[in-house]
Amino acid sequence: METAEFVQILDREGGLLAAAAEQAGVDAEVPTCPGWQVRDLLQHTGMVHRWAASFVTEGHTSPHPDGGLPDLDGSALAAWFRDGHRRLVDTLSCAAPDVRCWHFLPAPSPLTFWARRQAHETTVHRIDAEAARGGTPTAVAPALALDGIDELLRGFHARRRSRVRSEEPRVLRVRATDADDAVWTVRLSTEPPVTERADAGRADCEVTGPAEALYLSLWNRLPFPAVSGDASIAALWREKSAVTWS
Repeated sequence: METAEFVQILDREGGLLAAAAEQAGVDAEVPTCPGWQVRDLLQHTGMVHRWAASFVTEGHTSPHPDGGLPDLDGSALAAWFRDGHRRLVDTLSCAAPDVRCWHFLPAPSPLTFWARRQAHETTVHRIDAEAARGGTPTAVAPALALDGIDELLRGFHARRRSRVRSEEPRVLRVRATDADDAVWTVRLSTEPPVTERADAGRADCEVTGPAEALYLSLWNRLPFPAVSGDASIAALWREKSAVTWS
């Protein structure tokens, strides 16, 4: 996917998130994020949007602290979220393609990294907002879901901070049933997972399903659509794979 596509997705998903949050109300519980209410979701995502934009606009070349959470609530909080989301979309839309700044996963360029990361950040939290609102969630396009699976498996969980570890070497396979060649082999050990996008030999456990369902289940927003083999490996993923802010 191209940078401009990610920015378009970010634009759309942020609007959907804000609308769902306003419909649900800031006091609504977020079932996909236990312990959170909608106000927490707006505060967190709005803070992340401003943090991400700061790298592109200010050219930070090393990690930079976020600006903290706002002391706002109700309609003022929703307006604050919408303002930060719009600033991020505009920042990424107007930035020079060769802008140089810090980023924390491999990417063709810093701009592509931030557009991709914030498209997925906002999509997953839009799912959270719609879960709080109730009703039928907006679908995630298969192409975006497949890219998000790849980012999670070959990006986030390739880092040393991944807690998905196994004393005994094990192999988890992830297979999307609605796309060609959409298979990942995840090798688990006492080191960070090593993932290749291929059907690479025998697996101890395989999770399968449509790309959208796999994307959301790997981000622990849904149960796995189907699990075969050693289900304890799928359970290990659900227990240890959460990506946290701090």
